Amino acid sequence: MTHTPVEVPQALFEKLRTQFSSAQLVELTTTIAWENYRARFNHAFGAESENFSEGGVCALPVRPSSIP
Repeated sequence: MTHTPVEVPQALFEKLRTQFSSAQLVELTTTIAWENYRARFNHAFGAESENFSEGGVCALPVRPSSIP
């Protein structure tokens, strides 16, 4: 969802439907869209991280995407 252009394969939605209800998928999609908007807006105005959480997070290793 955060790629440009937005391409969300139907197969991904089908897989997610096994774990989430329709209402939960709407909420998840809304949250992703809002965070993407907020991050791009902040970046455009140079509002970057102030490192308030420095050392307070556990960074996950980058995994290759399974979505083509």
